[in-house]
Amino acid sequence: MSKMIDLTNKYKIPTQATPEDLETRWGKVITFGDRVILVGHYYHPDGNCYFAAVYEFLDDDHSCEGFIGLREVSEERFEDDGHAIEWALKQN
Repeated sequence: MSKMIDLTNKYKIPTQATPEDLETRWGKVITFGDRVILVGHYYHPDGNCYFAAVYEFLDDDHSCEGFIGLREVSEERFEDDGHAIEWALKQN
């Protein structure tokens, strides 16, 4: 769990939010069933700058105002947002 907290601090992403909150701060937010996928860009000199985070709805409101909590953050950085999305879709 502490690794996830370290990553949230590094990427400056919240542990709890609404999809609307994420959409106003990040460019790529996808609602997929009971999950919300966030893909972001984080500069790193090795060129792999994209990361992904998976949130889950915490109540029955699956609208943009529903409450979501962080479930996973990629430790790996990806070469592009497509690979980050692929990683996020594979998380259970």
